[in-house]
Amino acid sequence: MNLISILKYIFLGIVQGFTEPIPISSSGHLLIFKHLFKLNILNDINFEIMVNFGSFIAILFLYRKEIIKILLDFFFYLKDKEEIYQVNYKYAWLIVIGTIPAGILGLLLKSKIELISSNVKIIGIALLITSCALFIIRDFKGKKDKTEITMLDALVIGLFQAIALFPGISRSGSTIVGALLCDFKRQTAINYSFMLYLPISVATMLLGVKDLLYTVNINQLILPYILGMLASAFVTYFSAKWFINIMKKGKLVYFSIYCLIVGILVILFL
Repeated sequence: MNLISILKYIFLGIVQGFTEPIPISSSGHLLIFKHLFKLNILNDINFEIMVNFGSFIAILFLYRKEIIKILLDFFFYLKDKEEIYQVNYKYAWLIVIGTIPAGILGLLLKSKIELISSNVKIIGIALLITSCALFIIRDFKGKKDKTEITMLDALVIGLFQAIALFPGISRSGSTIVGALLCDFKRQTAINYSFMLYLPISVATMLLGVKDLLYTVNINQLILPYILGMLASAFVTYFSAKWFINIMKKGKLVYFSIYCLIVGILVILFL
């Protein structure tokens, strides 16, 4: 594989890493770049799994302390039933509940979602929907913190995440919109959004492992796959930290404007 091809993989890893944490749709942007630059490697589902794994590693590292605390408290509560562990015990179940809708819809509609993914005009329309949703909740602040999330909240936000299975609808954007509509504080909303990303990402990787292992030319692709994954992980980490600061300042309207502009350009010119 020549240097230009390897650089394409690294570039797409950077695109995935930058767009995954922020509400502009990573899958949508990868497809847009496919059409812009005629990048046939975007038809490679295994590469998408690898760069998604890079984003997963970055988010896992960013929230490592909180994740460890949630897991420990969950098992400590199962063992001792002490009140001090109850908040994170409940929070762990809320993450599970919030993941279920996307899991079910993904299994039921996988083939149909893949079919419409090739239509770039649909990506443009989806970006306009994302723009409108972000604009509606641009000034929402909310009052609920982690201790006040209900099972119904988790289910509603899970349904919003399920909508994001369709390319061009931002996963982080949809879950944050759902959380803010449920009266979450901004920090609580983004934390819960990233927590929901982790199990969905794990499920995506597990479903794709078989295809990855049986790839015909896997020996030639190991290097570009790994470089793309590392680029995605590195950029995701800093993109997520940047977006957390943006959320604290309540500047979601900038992403709304961006999705509006890109959506219109895609519909008109691609």
